Amino acid sequence: MAIKVLIVDDSAVMRSLLTELISGAPDLVVVGAAPDPLAAREMIKSLNPDVLTLDVEMPKMDGLDFLERLMRLRPMPVVMISTLTEKGSETTLRALELGAVDFLAKPGRSAGILDYGEEIRDKIRAAYQARIRTRSRHEGAEARRESLQVRLDQRAVSERLILIGASTGGTEAIKDVLTGLPGQCPPVLMVQHMPEMFTGSFARRLDGLCELKVKEAEHGEVVRPGVAYLAPGHSHLLLVRRGGALQCELSRGEPVNRHRPSVDVLFESAAPLVGPRVVAALLTGMGKDGAKGLLNLKRAGAWTIAQDEASCVVYGMPREAAAIGAASEVVGLKDVAGRMLRRLTGDARRTA
Repeated sequence: MAIKVLIVDDSAVMRSLLTELISGAPDLVVVGAAPDPLAAREMIKSLNPDVLTLDVEMPKMDGLDFLERLMRLRPMPVVMISTLTEKGSETTLRALELGAVDFLAKPGRSAGILDYGEEIRDKIRAAYQARIRTRSRHEGAEARRESLQVRLDQRAVSERLILIGASTGGTEAIKDVLTGLPGQCPPVLMVQHMPEMFTGSFARRLDGLCELKVKEAEHGEVVRPGVAYLAPGHSHLLLVRRGGALQCELSRGEPVNRHRPSVDVLFESAAPLVGPRVVAALLTGMGKDGAKGLLNLKRAGAWTIAQDEASCVVYGMPREAAAIGAASEVVGLKDVAGRMLRRLTGDARRTA
């Protein structure tokens, strides 16, 4: 059975392009293309699509308003099609909060259409397999309160490091983990697969929600406790040691596992430097990026965590990690921050 896709976009050109690109795969079929949310609402009733692609800025009803109503009344997998602008990135992040599975930027003039087509088809397939759940505002609040009550002493912070990698569904997963970490904790280095324009907006959004300071990583900056560094969308993020200090290094090297930034690149850079002092988590996402790096961290003495299947939007990357024995433990998302902190506290006691 082919996956049935409904396209919602006010641009006739985009509707035509997306129809052509999506229909190029034998396992996907475009059952309809709506010019606005009101038409989409009727098509959903009559065509019963499996996945929706949704533009944000449309006439008659704002895309976010439509998405919020859709996820409340008929939850289904939605892939947002966003503009590569600051406003577009902020709106897309809000859409992910409301329940959209993933997003894709609209193709630019220089974009390779064949690559773009492959990417959107992959995202639709992942969305079809995703776990759709309406999030309660209080979901995970108790676990976050418990973890924030853990206070780390200097031994638990000094020379220790937290690493996080995520992809599809990761913006909300990372938010859940970071809001469960106290301001006084080791440096956090993170990779989330997303375009360059979106990582700055994502870091600023997290910074307003967390006790930690959250920022995009800069080349050559020394990593400091109480700060979370997000890989910018244009570069790999590596950990290096220069002059006795741990620093961020940015690289525009070739994509790894089809991604730049890549989780594997970050994890593997940290393994030989601070392996035994690392707590690392691989969260929701399609593909296998980060699994090999997590295994290398574990072999170097790190404590490694994979998010469990039940709490993942897409159980891809953590599944690969669990399959190769890369995870010291597999836990639900709401427990990740608490497990990290308890592990850091235990490590500090053992090395005191």
